[in-house]
Amino acid sequence: MRRLHVGDVVSAMDACVAAQAPAAHAIAHVHGSRAAARRAWLARAASALVMVSLSPYATALTSSTASPDPDALSPQQSAAFRAWFTRIVDQQMRRGPTPRWTQRDCAGLVRFAVGETLKPHDSKWLRANGMTSLADASSMPPELQLSASQRTIANRWTRVDGSTGAYASAIALIQRNSRFVSKDVNQALPGDLLFFDQGDDQHLMIWLDRYIAYHTGTVTPTDTGLRAVAVSDLMQWKDSRWQPLDGNPNFVGVFRLDFLTP
Repeated sequence: MRRLHVGDVVSAMDACVAAQAPAAHAIAHVHGSRAAARRAWLARAASALVMVSLSPYATALTSSTASPDPDALSPQQSAAFRAWFTRIVDQQMRRGPTPRWTQRDCAGLVRFAVGETLKPHDSKWLRANGMTSLADASSMPPELQLSASQRTIANRWTRVDGSTGAYASAIALIQRNSRFVSKDVNQALPGDLLFFDQGDDQHLMIWLDRYIAYHTGTVTPTDTGLRAVAVSDLMQWKDSRWQPLDGNPNFVGVFRLDFLTP
């Protein structure tokens, strides 16, 4: 498997430019009732943004009706989660995808990295993920210190239809498992998700602070499908539908996984 280095993956995006989108293939299609559900959710999200302007009334309403998630990560756990999550994604970009990651598309990268982040990172895990070198060991993030229930978060994503399981589509990860942060990428934290809606196609990118990572959904013998793009480059992307700017209607915004605090 060809190694993919952050320094040269931007040039590997020529195929995406030709297709006029960073993810032109194998992105989940949403038709019929699912498309209607997505549009309804986007309408509700817009309404929620309006409610924010009514603060403190909206805040009071939220605080009085929302039930805390018993499995939500504490601020300390969330910080450790972000460190492991971004490290695991970066590892895929630099060394190529591990064979243990089987569902290779934009949402699959998120699900895989979340699942690996929530596992105990013992010596067996480190060997399986090629992180046993001295350099790796010296910069290892702290363990998350999770409860048994918290470790199962990645096996119970909420799907669009309300069921739960280990699989969730890109739209389900955003609609049912994340919360809106902003359309200003300056508000993003490492590990946050950038969500684009191109009508019948939805796509996720992962904010790694130094760069944005994603999977195109297509794998060939010479192309892993992984891409890394500098934020400044994406801001000026030739196909403006993929620019993460407030004025781009196809850019829904920055989202944060629900179980993270903040």
